[in-house]
Amino acid sequence: MLDSPSTSDTGRFHVPDIPSVQHRRPAVAPLVRDTYAIVLAGGKGTRLHELTAWRAKPAVPFGGKHRIIDFALSSCLNSGIRRIGVATQYKAHSLIQHLQRGWNFLDGRLHEFVEVLPAQQRNRDSWYDGTADALYQNLDLLRMEEPRFVLVLAGDHVYKMDYGGMLAEHVEHEADVTVASIDVPLASASSFGVMRVDGRGWLREFVEKPDSPEPMPDDPSRALVSMGIYFFNAPMLYRFLRQDADRTESSHDFGRDVIPSMLRAGRRIRVHRFADSCVNIVNGQPYWRDVGTVDAYWEANMDLTRVQPELNMYDRTWPIRTLEEDLPPAKFTLVSPDARGQALDALVSSGCVVSGAAVIRSLLFTDVVVERGSVVEDSIVLPDVAIGRDVRLRRAVVDKFSMLPDGFVAGFDPAADAARFHVTGGGVVLITPEMLGQQVHHYG
Repeated sequence: MLDSPSTSDTGRFHVPDIPSVQHRRPAVAPLVRDTYAIVLAGGKGTRLHELTAWRAKPAVPFGGKHRIIDFALSSCLNSGIRRIGVATQYKAHSLIQHLQRGWNFLDGRLHEFVEVLPAQQRNRDSWYDGTADALYQNLDLLRMEEPRFVLVLAGDHVYKMDYGGMLAEHVEHEADVTVASIDVPLASASSFGVMRVDGRGWLREFVEKPDSPEPMPDDPSRALVSMGIYFFNAPMLYRFLRQDADRTESSHDFGRDVIPSMLRAGRRIRVHRFADSCVNIVNGQPYWRDVGTVDAYWEANMDLTRVQPELNMYDRTWPIRTLEEDLPPAKFTLVSPDARGQALDALVSSGCVVSGAAVIRSLLFTDVVVERGSVVEDSIVLPDVAIGRDVRLRRAVVDKFSMLPDGFVAGFDPAADAARFHVTGGGVVLITPEMLGQQVHHYG
């Protein structure tokens, strides 16, 4: 039995020393088969501005033909986790449609599935009210599956991770919960749950989004933060979800409420270093991106156009699955001797037609048409966009279904762009059909 936790003068909770556990690392395959994963995919993503006006953040297109949520789902499948629930809420139509059409290939006869868990007010008379509440409201469905472990994920980050390695550490050390961690610059740590860990990997202190984050002992310029990825022993999770639901003062959030409650109760909370299970290591650093702003979204997509991108989308041993549409190959046409359809350091997806135009350091999603004389440079063009003749586009994100008329120009005059469109602090121009005065009757 562990001693009772103590409270410091600062009000931050501490737990006593946890005895070391000497075990061999267990076999992963039976563990992942005994896991149920819940992907939290109901976020609004307000920092993406109009990109999430009609869709949830996990449904935002990424990388030419994917959606952001595909990365978490693919990591589940590649890790051997085949029972997955996706909790949806905010403007979920396109997300649900994507899941139904692109993730319905698992075999239900083998009890494998990706199922949608919309907010149904099952256990309380409200919509999902926090990350922990999303699980509490599906507690009966969780119990029906009888998993030994529950994996909780966010559906709005771009990364590749072997969850089996994290689960093996969780079981090896007989933890009640294991939290995935990554170190970030101290200046940005206030956006995360900041953790202090002892020399043996146990959580000692957790502060959600502090004004003054505590730096890492060995690097004062960085802080260790939670990635919002948790492995729970199922009975322990159910117990703390019920306790949290009964607390009227709780915000029903894992970072703000449940994890601190477990820490106060002296539970064994293991901190897993993401670098130990990341599948995509770049120059010794694990690849993980929060594409929660337009600038971050633009940069992460633009990385894919580089000769050696940080995110490896061509690794066949760890594929990123998605909805594969039946589209023809991309087509480049020569209109005249002086106008050639060409792409330089660019990604051009299926169904695109580049007709006597230039696509330079840019990314075209599916079914984009670029007409003669146009130049698309350092830009991201989402699906079903029509770009007319002699258009000049630079450092832009063009949303789905936009129609850019002949002679359209964006990305060259900041004042003119700001009068019509959203211009970010990094100078990226976000263009949507509504900003162009165009009516769209279906969106996603």
